[in-house]
Amino acid sequence: MTAPLVVHNVKVHFATPRGTVRALDGVSFSLDRGEIVGVVGESGCGKSTLAKTIVGLQRPSSGSVEIDGNDLLAASRRVVLQKRRQIQMVFQDPFGSLNPRLSIGRILSEPFIVHGLGTCLERQQWVSELIEQVGLASDSLTRRPHEFSGGQRQRICIARALALKPSVIVCDEAVSALDVSVQAQILNLLLDLRKSADLSYVFISHDLSVIHYMSDRVMVMYLGEVVELAPADALWMSPYHPYAMRLLSAVDRRKTAALKSNNDEVPSQINPPAGCPFHPRCPFAKNRCHTEKPMLRQISDRRWAACHYAGDIG
Repeated sequence: MTAPLVVHNVKVHFATPRGTVRALDGVSFSLDRGEIVGVVGESGCGKSTLAKTIVGLQRPSSGSVEIDGNDLLAASRRVVLQKRRQIQMVFQDPFGSLNPRLSIGRILSEPFIVHGLGTCLERQQWVSELIEQVGLASDSLTRRPHEFSGGQRQRICIARALALKPSVIVCDEAVSALDVSVQAQILNLLLDLRKSADLSYVFISHDLSVIHYMSDRVMVMYLGEVVELAPADALWMSPYHPYAMRLLSAVDRRKTAALKSNNDEVPSQINPPAGCPFHPRCPFAKNRCHTEKPMLRQISDRRWAACHYAGDIG
């Protein structure tokens, strides 16, 4: 069975007066049907750039993004328009991603109008089904975004993402702007929709607790690269990469003492360190780490890490 999403060696480089920013520098992963891959890392690690690249809002410098086996960078315009319906996005700010001048009914109708789907009556029926699918009353359709709470607005954004019956939804910090109690409601809604709507997710967050709750596998990013990819429970119990250990220490104090470092400054993406990019912050770094860059390699079943000593430290 073809994977709904395959990202292969994607690079996104930006030229600036000071040099080239490597926002993404060779990211590869695949998403299985019904799977949730969590993406975690500090601000500036490339998470949002990856999200925009996957959905087509950012064109990569090189690499490929395949949806249902079709490389969208090499496909014809007709194929791109057809396959773009299979992948949708839920943004971080639910208010900023909704047009304040339009009613909710009009907002949810737009995907059908843009793609020329259905008659006026059919669209009205589909919109009513969408708003009920995300747990809001049908009278919500005549109101505007400012009349809703943050959690309700995010439900509306999720309904819009569902409109074209995608196979993949990219959630870019979709709950970070919400209160904790509302976060739980939205996360559970997404999990319910995974089953009822046969969805796969790329779920991006800086919160490792949320990532652990939501994900089947977790991809840890640092300076535009994947440094660890592992099943969520395995990563939570025993991370292999020192950077993943540091992220985990923020929510699990078991490893805090072992991860103390005199340098906590994030290196420049324009002029990253030689060798392993994490070595200036790594308490386990050895001479080899200063000169030889580790490649992402398979350490054990379903576990990958970009560390010379993965599995031997911690």
